[in-house]
Amino acid sequence: MCYATTLSILFTAFLLRIHWIASVSIPSSNCYAFDNSSHIVDFSSWIGYLFEYDVQQDTDLAVRFCKDVESRSQMGYVDFGRFDNYFVAGIGQFDFVQEFYNGDLMGCEQSYDKMGRTAQVNIICGSCPNGQCKGRPGCICSVTYESKCRVSVELALPCEKPGPQVFQGFTVGFHPRSWEIVYNGMTQFGFEKSNRDFSFHAKQSQVVLFMTAIASHSSLVQKPSLKVRPEKGLEVKFSGSANHGKPPTTLSPTMLIVDWRCEVARDTPYEVNITIPIKGYEPIEFVLTKFCDYTQEESEDSRKGWAIFGVLSCIFFVSSTLFCCGGFIYKTKVERQRGIDALPGMTILSACLETISGAGQRYMRAEEQNSAFGGEPSWGPPPSSSQDAWKPIERRYGAI
Repeated sequence: MCYATTLSILFTAFLLRIHWIASVSIPSSNCYAFDNSSHIVDFSSWIGYLFEYDVQQDTDLAVRFCKDVESRSQMGYVDFGRFDNYFVAGIGQFDFVQEFYNGDLMGCEQSYDKMGRTAQVNIICGSCPNGQCKGRPGCICSVTYESKCRVSVELALPCEKPGPQVFQGFTVGFHPRSWEIVYNGMTQFGFEKSNRDFSFHAKQSQVVLFMTAIASHSSLVQKPSLKVRPEKGLEVKFSGSANHGKPPTTLSPTMLIVDWRCEVARDTPYEVNITIPIKGYEPIEFVLTKFCDYTQEESEDSRKGWAIFGVLSCIFFVSSTLFCCGGFIYKTKVERQRGIDALPGMTILSACLETISGAGQRYMRAEEQNSAFGGEPSWGPPPSSSQDAWKPIERRYGAI
């Protein structure tokens, strides 16, 4: 008995653990809302359900849930608006509120922003206060025409069980102001599971994700974690400000850089499951799909290479400065050289310049220049012309 009880407790804890790590995906339709505690309530099963109410003897009002509101009579139908994704939590006795806009315009041309006839449906989870809806899954409790262009409806129905608590305002996208992956705390279609249509190719070795959140709740976002399936064959590393635990905000999004490399090629894609824990809320979870049709060679980290280059450059600069200063002091004190001749390497530079410029043209020191012309007066006869140089030399033999 004790053994069975222990297994039951462990199994319950396992189920709770599975529920805790389950991701919050966007519902299959836009007929959903958040209650006052940020729990998602999905009304997709009620889409198009018809509720009718007799207003007068020959006129009734029809509400097609998450579709439209119409007034029906022998004269025809009058459209009081269509569902425009406005589905929010209510106040007071109403649990949720739906808005319907852009109804018939005739007779309501002066309406706000020329939206025509509009309707508001106040939803009560349960039954009407006056005890109606007996034997029916839901009904309209009352209808109030605020004007000929607007109608207010009280609708009672058994609401769906609230889903997980959503961290609203959180987004993940490929740009600082986009939300292709996660919008309003819910994983978007295509990233809630492995999807070939939203996969990345092997040549894309890096993906940058941007995260934003409401500033007042940004401190609840924790460091992300990952899980790869299959576990071997794809090397994945995280970097960026999001990986360091920096809180994301709307004005300063954080970056999560995903570096991945295909170590083993395979026909089926790899699944990279990324989980972002949120304190007090369900974690954000999405899947990135990676195709590896060939193996990628391991490349050296460019940042590491630039760091090594910077260190070597610094060492070279310091050693060159010390060599030049030491050589200049040595030639000045020991070899008694002055001026530009005392700089290290000037002898080699002079030889190179002489080689490039040709023989006979070389860098001459001051003492060499003075000795070359010291015994020849400046008023002496000019050297013979070039014509004299080409005269044949007269040779004589014998003694004088």
